[in-house]
Amino acid sequence: MAKKVGNLIGRLAFLAGFILAIVLGALDKIDQTWTIVLVIIGLLIGLLNIAGKESYSFLLSGISLILASALGLGVMNAIPFLARILVAILAIFVPATIIVAVRNVFGLAKN
Repeated sequence: MAKKVGNLIGRLAFLAGFILAIVLGALDKIDQTWTIVLVIIGLLIGLLNIAGKESYSFLLSGISLILASALGLGVMNAIPFLARILVAILAIFVPATIIVAVRNVFGLAKN
């Protein structure tokens, strides 16, 4: 039961965080407080939503998204609202990917 609740919270955090990142970026409302909120959501996603077999796929997708967002910022500066959305998405996915990667490394070290 506890695992189902954690998984539900993780899924809701992912959905809410992604929508929030897009809205905040599009409306240019990203400040320090909202960035902290997005990072906390990213931590929740990494802790509660991704485990086991999903780790590899998430890490591959997360790293791809982080690289594309980070490298795409230079190109997207010509379109400011898209650059802000990419920054907000990075605020979610960087902490989530770090958490999943660290958990994966500990799992590998344990075996």
